[in-house]
Amino acid sequence: MKPGPLIMLLIGTILALIGLGMTITGTVAAVAAGVQGENGYFSTRTVPLVADSYALTSPPVGPVTTTGTPPPLNLDVARIRLVATGANDDPVFLGIAPQADVDDYLANVAHTEVRGIESTPFRARYGDIAGTERPEPPTDQDFWTVSASGPGSQEITWPVQPGSWAVVVMNEDGSSPVAVQVSAGVRSGLLAPAALTLLLIGILTLVIGLVLVILGVIGLGRNGPAPSSRTDTARPPGATTGQPAADPDRPGADYPARLNGWLDPGVSRALWLVKWILVIPHLVVLFFLWFGLWIGTIVAGFAILFTGRYPRSIFNYSVGVLRWNWRVSFYAYSALGTDRYPPFTLAATDYPADLEVDYPERLSHGLVLVKWWLLVIPHLFIVAIITGGSWGWSANGMNGWGAAAGTGFSLVGILVLIAAVILLFSGRYRRGIFDLVLGLNRWLYRVIVYIALMRDEYPPFRLDQGPIDPGSVALRPVSSGPAQTGSLVAPDDGR
Repeated sequence: MKPGPLIMLLIGTILALIGLGMTITGTVAAVAAGVQGENGYFSTRTVPLVADSYALTSPPVGPVTTTGTPPPLNLDVARIRLVATGANDDPVFLGIAPQADVDDYLANVAHTEVRGIESTPFRARYGDIAGTERPEPPTDQDFWTVSASGPGSQEITWPVQPGSWAVVVMNEDGSSPVAVQVSAGVRSGLLAPAALTLLLIGILTLVIGLVLVILGVIGLGRNGPAPSSRTDTARPPGATTGQPAADPDRPGADYPARLNGWLDPGVSRALWLVKWILVIPHLVVLFFLWFGLWIGTIVAGFAILFTGRYPRSIFNYSVGVLRWNWRVSFYAYSALGTDRYPPFTLAATDYPADLEVDYPERLSHGLVLVKWWLLVIPHLFIVAIITGGSWGWSANGMNGWGAAAGTGFSLVGILVLIAAVILLFSGRYRRGIFDLVLGLNRWLYRVIVYIALMRDEYPPFRLDQGPIDPGSVALRPVSSGPAQTGSLVAPDDGR
């Protein structure tokens, strides 16, 4: 891979994800600003607060350092609204004042600090502060920044200001106990401008990122080799002409997506225990590659809709990503078929796992609208069993567009685990399990190719087991002696 397109893909993916996050945040802020309106507040439900002391106080509010924006905006960072109603409509006092003044006023006065409120189930957490004196009526004090008193519901609004503050609720005459119903609300003048700023920057960043991703995908596809055609041969190392070939008339030989994988007879007993660590570099790269494939598929979908053709460079890239993904999956926990480390390339290599997709000269204009979500539904139930989850457009390295969230067992995972345990204790990989695992992966990748809009042919409901896809004109090496390390097909010894 050339570094230029790859760098564009990496930077574009990061920018696109940042832009998407900012756009979503801006959208949420815009909705909140709309709900808030010009005079609205985000309010809590009314809760009962009771204390056997002379006052209910809040924990210290602050210290607040920034409370507004400079001219000409002059916007409140936050404005608080408090509503208190005395029990039986008794006269109640509600006020906000500097914390130091409240501490002086309630010095040696028994009062209760509300330290938290839990909603389900409702429970207020209090902290009692001892004292022996009775306070003077709060209405006689002149240090309140904002206050209200009297029978019925009392309401105050307060633009948050610099400093450390306290909220106090008392009976109007300063008596005890205190029993009130209280609700609180908050509004911010910054929501609307913050939403607009986030949306503008987010959308711009998202667009720049997507453009870079598309350019990277096109560059990697244009600079890479074309995908294999039907006349190519999928031949493991050691194969020579004149050897027996797979029968091209077998069922499935006509399907234009072909997955192959040859079991390494020298596969290690225990290396699979740490392969999850060894594949981390591949998973990081595949995250970016799959994001590019997802975006490239959307672009290709529009191209197919209007022209009936899949852009060749994007097609090359998509085949390369699927091929890369299959090699990593074959090495790791979708097959454990080899200990040979996968190469970092989109191109076809002599690796013992390969994927081919024939390039379609023409595709249906209308089918592109329904095949990736509607027509594929019957297959998705089967794929959910194979991958162990609900099918989704998830950019992950091992399954590609696979299990978005695990919701059950994975048939491939269970089979590979059984094979791995047998391998650990016997040193042998059961051939029957391997053939079944390859068949399940073959089914999965055919469905991925169909969802990726790369072919119009509907994936067959058929489990084609074995290392060689029926559609591959794949030549098997003739074993002239003991299997050598690195050969891809071991003698059939019943394993």
